[in-house]
Amino acid sequence: MSTLTPTRPPRTGTPAAAPAGTGRVGGGLFAPRQLLASLPDALRKLDPRVMVTSPVMFVVLVGSVVTTVLAVKNPGDWFGWAITAWLWLTVVFANLAEAVAEGRGKAQADTLRKAKTDTVARRLTKDGKGEEEVPGTGLRVGDLVVCEAGDVIPGDGDVVEGVASVDESAITGESAPVIRESGGDRCAVTGGTKVLSDRIVVRITMKPGETFIDRMIDLVEGAARQKTPNEIALDILLASLTLVFLLAVVTLKPFAIYAGADEQTSLIVLAALLVCLIPTTIGALLSAIGIAGMDRLVQRNVLAMSGRAVEAAGDVSTLLLDKTGTITLGNRQAAAFVPVRGTTEAELADAAQLSSLADETPEGRSIVVLAEEKYGLRERHRGELAHAAWIEFTAQTRMSGVDVDGRKIRKGATASVVAWVKERGGAVAEDAQALTDRISGAGGTPLLVAVEDGRGARVLGVVHLKDVVKEGMRERFDELRRMGIKTIMITGDNPLTAKAIAEEAGVDDFLAEATPEDKMALIKREQAGGKLVAMTGDGTNDAPALAQADVGVAMNTGTSAAKEAGNMVDLDSDPTKLIEIVEIGKQLLITRGALTTFSLANDVAKYFAIIPAMFTVAYPSLDKLDIMGLASPESAILSAVIFNALIIVALVPLALKGVRYRPSSADSMLRRNLGLYGLGGLVAPFIGIKLIDLLLSLIPGIG
Repeated sequence: MSTLTPTRPPRTGTPAAAPAGTGRVGGGLFAPRQLLASLPDALRKLDPRVMVTSPVMFVVLVGSVVTTVLAVKNPGDWFGWAITAWLWLTVVFANLAEAVAEGRGKAQADTLRKAKTDTVARRLTKDGKGEEEVPGTGLRVGDLVVCEAGDVIPGDGDVVEGVASVDESAITGESAPVIRESGGDRCAVTGGTKVLSDRIVVRITMKPGETFIDRMIDLVEGAARQKTPNEIALDILLASLTLVFLLAVVTLKPFAIYAGADEQTSLIVLAALLVCLIPTTIGALLSAIGIAGMDRLVQRNVLAMSGRAVEAAGDVSTLLLDKTGTITLGNRQAAAFVPVRGTTEAELADAAQLSSLADETPEGRSIVVLAEEKYGLRERHRGELAHAAWIEFTAQTRMSGVDVDGRKIRKGATASVVAWVKERGGAVAEDAQALTDRISGAGGTPLLVAVEDGRGARVLGVVHLKDVVKEGMRERFDELRRMGIKTIMITGDNPLTAKAIAEEAGVDDFLAEATPEDKMALIKREQAGGKLVAMTGDGTNDAPALAQADVGVAMNTGTSAAKEAGNMVDLDSDPTKLIEIVEIGKQLLITRGALTTFSLANDVAKYFAIIPAMFTVAYPSLDKLDIMGLASPESAILSAVIFNALIIVALVPLALKGVRYRPSSADSMLRRNLGLYGLGGLVAPFIGIKLIDLLLSLIPGIG
């Protein structure tokens, strides 16, 4: 069968031309240019009003200030200056991690700003008969503006009249133009995009400064990013641990005085101990992890309206997926002609082809092609039958066809065609219903074909339309099942067809003949059971369900109502991307959990480095705790502080790139994280601190 020409070139897995600045996280993560560009932002973040938002790093900042004052009072104390320098570097490295993450978003925002132009809009007058030119910034919600070929659309809105080809590459990075038309689910247009052909009238739906591009800029820059519930909870935990360690360190001073180890517990040493014991690693990287999660979505042309949505995607336990275009290819194609008894396949194929010559749908074109290729019928054209009367398909009749050469041919829904035959006193073959039921049960869509000629009205047979399941979908659903996620297919098909497709694709459940109310009820039912639900949609009728879902992904090609209701927008309008979004959300949560585990395990090793160094003089038996055999008390404390700063830098690529996600159960992931990051976090400091101690011992006066 020849390939039918799609209305739009298919997308590849990676956007053809992502907006400039949308770079993949990879080898160039710490390019000198990027570090230099981010360094001023990192230094600006030393402002206490900014630092106080991270309790852990605020304590490190206070400790840095205290040690600086003490070092200034005793300028000859090299140890004090060394500790002070590395404490300040710890704060700067933490800020640099966040600044690098934000820097990539700012590069994307700069590209988006270029799409914002001060346009002059052609606004229709109130009587609708004339036009007036006004600045784009002067438009208000409800205004009607005219856009023709070559015009830049001045604001966000919906097409209320006409159809046009629109270049949206400034927003999506996709060079192929898209069709925007009044009515239906492809009426939304975005300010800053360009009309390539024809004329449309747009009703403005957003105020200047609140347009989609403005929101995109705020989101990718991080200006609109707020801490998520999980981040807030982790912040509270880290603040609590910091307070506990602060109290513990404060009590060490009187204890040291009593034990005669006052000299070993100076304020500089206590500050170093506090910084090493509190979870500085995760405190430094927490914000960068969240920003990087949203950035990974932007790289895939998905805009998350909040960090909460990204986190919710990671906790999703139920996925609602449309059948057409998501699970299946979407364009049903003719697979076979099945005649009733007494009719030949050639006779059925000839009638089906004739009735489809005026049918410009993919299904209609596929019938013409199948009749030509499989049955050797010459491809006829509508122009050859100038005397024919073409019957267009309508939602009321649910049939189409042609009256030609004394024959009336109809094809369409089984019930409609059967009723048409009976109205003309014709007979319906006994096996017609059985054939349609068999095709429906196999997941296909039956189209009944009938004819009225000199022999009367009768059914000829059935055209089997098949909706092809996308390759690899069963494997992806198996992965989701291993992740503990339930998949539900939503379709308007009848239950028999829906069941067959669901079994072939491997989804867990399906909802047939779904209405907007059915979708909403299903989401509420799942949420009542304590589950988080994700779904995609593009139409106004999807808006209530998108708003109700915990993760609502609206298609950029959809209506303004759908985009306003969802908490994510897919600029590529690819429904299958919902599965990737869930994986990115889980990767974010796993990364945060893994680095938290690593950070807390780190503190154990640093405890074994510093505590023996502080109290060995007063309590020689504590020397047994110095299992690393460090060169001297000063070297032990300084090595721990240096390692504490450098480990932040070492983990920044992991925080930005994310821990690799592999579909598995929660128990399996927990064991893996504890084994890799728990044990790794315990062992790495022992090795790192010892290596730094060996290097410091080579410096005269330290070893």
